[in-house]
Amino acid sequence: MLDAHLQVGLQRSRGEARLSLIAGDSKARIADLHQSGSAKIMLPNRALEEGVFLNTSGGLTGGDSLQYSLNLAPDVAFTATTQTAERAYASLGDQAVVEIGLELGVGARLDWLPQETLIYDRARLRRRTQAKLGCNARLLLAETVVLGRQAMGETPDHAALRDLRRVTQAGRPIWCENLCLDATSLAARSGPALLGGARCFSTIALIAPEAEAQLPLIRDLLAAEGVSVAASAWNGRLILRLTSEHLWPLRQHLARILTRLRGKPMPRVWQLHGDII
Repeated sequence: MLDAHLQVGLQRSRGEARLSLIAGDSKARIADLHQSGSAKIMLPNRALEEGVFLNTSGGLTGGDSLQYSLNLAPDVAFTATTQTAERAYASLGDQAVVEIGLELGVGARLDWLPQETLIYDRARLRRRTQAKLGCNARLLLAETVVLGRQAMGETPDHAALRDLRRVTQAGRPIWCENLCLDATSLAARSGPALLGGARCFSTIALIAPEAEAQLPLIRDLLAAEGVSVAASAWNGRLILRLTSEHLWPLRQHLARILTRLRGKPMPRVWQLHGDII
């Protein structure tokens, strides 16, 4: 007979993937590549212009940990995304932890464009994104969060998300954001000071010398059917917020804005259909 008090340890996923690129004669070259556990990096083109991070565990639950690191030497340009949406599943109590470290040398350019994060009911996720920028570096960052599985009528009233973003340049903080969602704030999310009833929301941050000048170029995209958009630009920063009741119109409009800011199409793994320009 089994002991009723026997504590069975549950298996947890661990993953770490890191990539360092340096400038070559005609294209970037790999200086360091490491992948272990559930974290992988795919490099789909020989020019080393784009990378796809992948969590092979299929999602995150309490006690899991995932680390992604990307280091770009001076003047290297790169786009990074994820193969699919990340899923934060229900936890028995512990947090799932995601650590993202980005480092850009002088004049480097990075588009950090992961696909959305899905927060299931009773999920507990803590994510920290830290970016260190050299002089004249350009960082375009976009993150999307989806609350619950709408098709199944799920509302994650008891989920917990702690999402910290910190960007520094020459050791000086230039953009910091700390999002905390828990049962209390989720219960009040219909209020206009929070999500206004939206189930999906995105943040776009462009940190670059020319960031303020980009706002007039996307002003016509600040109005969209089914999506609320707001923007601010100051001191080398352009920050946009998007909210929607449904993911598909948000995803499509997010891609329109990012395509305009990038001056080129979105990564193919985003699997967008139709004209989004």
